[in-house]
Amino acid sequence: MSYTDKAYDELSQYRPPLTKREDFDMFWVETLEASGKVLLNPSVTPYNYPGLWAQVYDIEYDGFDGTRIHGWFIVPAFPEKIQYPCLIHYHGFAGNRGIPSDYMHWVSLGMTVLAVDVRGQCGNTGNRAVYSSGSMQGVVCNGILDRYEYYFRAVYMDSVRALDFACQQPQVEDTRIVIEGGSQGGALAMAVCSLDHRPWLALADVPSNSDLERRVEGSHGSFSVVTDYLKVFPQHTEKTLETLSYFDTMNMADKIKCGVLASVGLKDAVCPAKMYFATYNRITSPKEIRVYPFNGHEGGGAVHTDLKLRYLWEKIKELNVCT
Repeated sequence: MSYTDKAYDELSQYRPPLTKREDFDMFWVETLEASGKVLLNPSVTPYNYPGLWAQVYDIEYDGFDGTRIHGWFIVPAFPEKIQYPCLIHYHGFAGNRGIPSDYMHWVSLGMTVLAVDVRGQCGNTGNRAVYSSGSMQGVVCNGILDRYEYYFRAVYMDSVRALDFACQQPQVEDTRIVIEGGSQGGALAMAVCSLDHRPWLALADVPSNSDLERRVEGSHGSFSVVTDYLKVFPQHTEKTLETLSYFDTMNMADKIKCGVLASVGLKDAVCPAKMYFATYNRITSPKEIRVYPFNGHEGGGAVHTDLKLRYLWEKIKELNVCT
């Protein structure tokens, strides 16, 4: 048995007890219904991008509470087709939608790309939400004492609404939506695919938001701000962990229906591999994972990007053969 196989065998056994409360499913039904009542109000503005092979658009839509979400929408100018599969990209924590050239490797496969900001981080997107608790340095603690106020409730819904935007675009084949992202983006991929069954495939790298009690205990990554909050307010420990349970992807994983290609780095101290396996081991749809034994939060880097391109290209070729 190889070194990596041994590590995988150990991780594949990790299934900590779920922390979901009795009203977990109803909470998300109510949240999706509330989001569905908010008009999308999309706008699509041509963007001057050099070259002849891609049309780029600067886009906006209304998020969960009317916060204006900013993004890029990119359409290949080859081959000449009416509709294309669409890859939706969610960025990592404290990132943003990036620049159009970040996504041209996906466009080269003949895919449209939608890349969106996460509210209140480092992009053009602000945040209209009001919070009555959790005021610490960093958005991850905002609203931590009320699951209806908590920061990631709006973020998860903003991310689902990205699918609504994509499916309204005439260039998008809405039955072939691919969700992609790393770290926070990988967490959003898991959450979106559990809450919405439109995605065809998910590509999730070094994902966050899994096994959240352990993340807080170990003060790992962006959830270290929650650890810091509980140092100041230890009396809020149980309520805080209760709120987080509604946003822990291990409690959502059994709802994922699409194919999943995931990756982790065994030296990752930000989003530890073991904690993601609490989610991965509960996915029942077709799935694969690549384990990088000596990599940290960078994961497989360019090597894994190449692997994802080849994986997705094979899926697209299979689709073309079948149709």
